[in-house]
Parts: sequence; C-alpha cells; structure tokens
Amino acid sequence: MEAATMNFPEVRNYINGQFVANGHDSLEIFSPIDGNVISKMPLSGMRDVDAAVASAQEAFEGWSATPIKERVQVFYKYRTLLEEHREELATLVHKENGKTMGESYAEVDKSIELTEFACSLPQLVSGEIMEVSKGVECRTEYAPLGVVAFVSPFNFPNMVPHWTMPNALVLGNAMILKPSEVVPISAIRMAELLQEAGLPDGVFNIINGDKEVVEALCDHPGIKALGFVGSTRVAKIVYKRATSNLKRCVALGGAKNHLIVLPDAHTEMTASNVAASMSGCAGQRCMAAAAMVGVGAVDHIVEKLCEEARKIVVGDNLGSVISKEAKERIERYITEAEQAGAKILVDGRNATVEGKEGGYYVGSTVIDHVTRDMAIATEEVFGPVISIIRAKDVDEAIAIENGSDYGNAAAVFTQSGGLARYVMEKASAGMIGVNIGVPVPREPFSFGGWNESKFGACDITGKSSIEFWTQLKKITTKWNPEARTNWMS
Repeated sequence: MEAATMNFPEVRNYINGQFVANGHDSLEIFSPIDGNVISKMPLSGMRDVDAAVASAQEAFEGWSATPIKERVQVFYKYRTLLEEHREELATLVHKENGKTMGESYAEVDKSIELTEFACSLPQLVSGEIMEVSKGVECRTEYAPLGVVAFVSPFNFPNMVPHWTMPNALVLGNAMILKPSEVVPISAIRMAELLQEAGLPDGVFNIINGDKEVVEALCDHPGIKALGFVGSTRVAKIVYKRATSNLKRCVALGGAKNHLIVLPDAHTEMTASNVAASMSGCAGQRCMAAAAMVGVGAVDHIVEKLCEEARKIVVGDNLGSVISKEAKERIERYITEAEQAGAKILVDGRNATVEGKEGGYYVGSTVIDHVTRDMAIATEEVFGPVISIIRAKDVDEAIAIENGSDYGNAAAVFTQSGGLARYVMEKASAGMIGVNIGVPVPREPFSFGGWNESKFGACDITGKSSIEFWTQLKKITTKWNPEARTNWMS
C-alpha cells in the first residue's frame, strides 16, 4: 500500500533526540477500527539497540548528576503538555488501538496522573539520616541504576509506557522503550512532547520492532533493568532471559480475574459493574472481569447483567479488538464453550459496524453454566466475554478463584462486611475489590498481581517502583576525631 494512503507518517526509531531510519524491513500497522493500513514501522535489531544504549549511556552521565528537583521540572512541563494535547493523544489511541474515544480520553488522563506521581518523587526519595553513635551518622540515598528498558503491550499504547517512563527518568535513569509492534504511534508523540518539555537528548529513546528487539534488550550488557508487560507465556521467557543476564526484571503477565457475586449483592450496581468490567477496552486489559462466580441464588443478578450487556453496542460504547486473529480466537472460545454445554445468554459473535465492515469487532458476551474444566474458564480470553461459574457457597467460590494459575485481581460483590473481609483475606490475587469490578489502585498505591500474573520483585508503579528503579546507597560519616572510639570506628 502506498504511503500516501496512510493516516500517519512512517514510524521511525528515536535515538539521541532524533528520529532515524534504519533501512530494515518494515511492518504494516493496521487500524482495528476498519482494518485499513495507517502506517508502517521498522523491524529493528541489535545494531539499533546498540546505538540506543550508547546514546542513553552518554546522556545518563549528565542526567543522573542533575539534582532530582531539577529533573522533575521537565515532568511538570510534560504534564502540562499532556493536558494541552489530550484530544490529539486520545485520537491516536483510538485510531491505532480501537478503543472508544471515551476510553481513550481516560487512558490519557491516567497518564497525566502517573506523571503527577512522578513529580512527587523528590518528597519520597529524600532518604534517611540518623546519628547512630556520638559523632557518627548513617544516611541513605537512592541512586539510579543507569540505562533501563521497558517493553510495552498493545492494549494501552499511551498509559502503560507511563507506568514506567516518568518514574524511571525522574529517578535519574535513562530509558529505552520498545512499544508494541501493532501500536507504535502514540510512543512517537510522547517522545516529541518530552523533547518539547526539555528532556535532554538521549535520556529517552525508542526502538521499534518485534521479538528480535526484546531479545536484544534482555541480552544487552549495558541495560541494567528491564520492565515488561504482556502475556504470561512471554513474560516468563523475558524474565528468565533478562535475569540470566544478571538484570533486574519485573514482568507482568496475563490474568483471569474472578468476580465473586453473593445473593445479597446490590442488583443494579453489581450488574452494571460486572458488565463494565468485562467489556471496557473490549475486554483487552489485565484487570477485566473474566469470570463471574455466582454463589447460590443469583439468577436475578444474572438477568440484570444480561440487560446491561445488551446496552453495550459495538461501534458505539464498545470498541474493536486489536486484530482479525484476536477476533477469531475470542469467538472460537465462545463456540467451544457452547459446544461443551455452556449456555450463551448474550452472543457477541459475528458483530459488525456499518461502514467499518473491515474492522475487528466482538460484541459483549455473557455465558452461563460454564464449568471449571472448560478452556474458557481457565485460559485468558482477552475479549468482552464474561463466563458465569456457579458455586454453592463462598468457600467453593474462593476455591474456584484460588484454583486459577493467575492472580492479578479478584473482587466480591456483597452487602456483608464480614463476608467481604473473608474473601479479601482468602483470595489469591494482588489486587482486591469490594463492589468494584476493576480494582486498579490509584497513585501512590502500586499496580501488580500475584502468581503467574507477575514475575519479579516490586510492583511496576507507585511507591513500590522506587525500589525497582534505584539502588540504595548507605553512607556512614565521622568527622570528630575526639569522639570515643567504639566498634563502629
């Protein structure tokens, strides 16, 4: 397809403050809204990673020596630019990812919040000091690691890079970002706005590509830490490869989030929350509701859930899924569940949007009487689909939740504080909700799951991220020679 028919210029790598062509083969970028090609991007390799690391290493010397109070000024300006360009940034997300505009605005708003938290870091990393003996002081300082990297997924092209970039850079590191190869356009605009905000050249770099780039980032001796967000299968591979090369790594994987619904739950609130959780961002988020565990007599809530699900319409308040392959995979899960004996209450298969017949759409889907042995009950579907599994009591419901390999999020819907507390204590997940379908912590609380939803120490956002992106320096000083000598000196 000719470049003239594209909506966006060809994506290029960003190294040392410059957008550079690398002469490699390119990959076409499709908009899932209508299936049309909107750009193309380079398939980079180790040579490009080498260039980015060299640029970042040189920039790190000056950036890390800049006081944090001065580093953070760049991000005050950057936050303002995110607000000023909110419409444009949301439109980019909409076009390359397929989210609705409302969801795209929300994604940019979350990026602004993440940047605000980074601006607060000078108050959180001031260190500690204590006179531990007469004339002897101990203090701690947070030192940056050096050059770090982050591999970002397709489902949040603007927000997820902001999980890491603002914190890592404010803390004094230099970063290489590898965006998803299907949504690389938002990252390019981020780089332009960072440059406009005054970030020195080389502190932030972008290398586009596929598996080869990820492997190069894992292997490169000049990279000290690596963050990753993607599927559990790939997260395991990345974590093992990065740590085998003596890097720090935190790798977030997939999820199978269970919402436990008790008979006393508020009917309207529960139904609307479950529907929104399973369909928001077309179900393509690791915090989406994948299974509703109905405890006892909850048919009235299931009926209301179906009413809410039918209000969610593709092309209106439900966006596209990311690709034709994703659409086919999601619909295959639905069909296999039906063939295995599950009952389809709301069927989102074969959905289309008038005028955008080439787009990749799956309608909201509610499936009842799913059993624990079905693939749709155990595997990550990543679409606007909720499976209803029946349980006789809360202990069986908790056993179903605990039986999942994943542990990203879980929630309970009830009006009983005692039962809510019981589920909170017993659920095997890193993030728990009570009457909340998407229990994402707000800053400064960190984001991160358990079990096979996360590999590595620390969480990727919030206060917990400070420990990941820095190393602690401990300093002991003594200046008065007349102080009594003891075991410390």
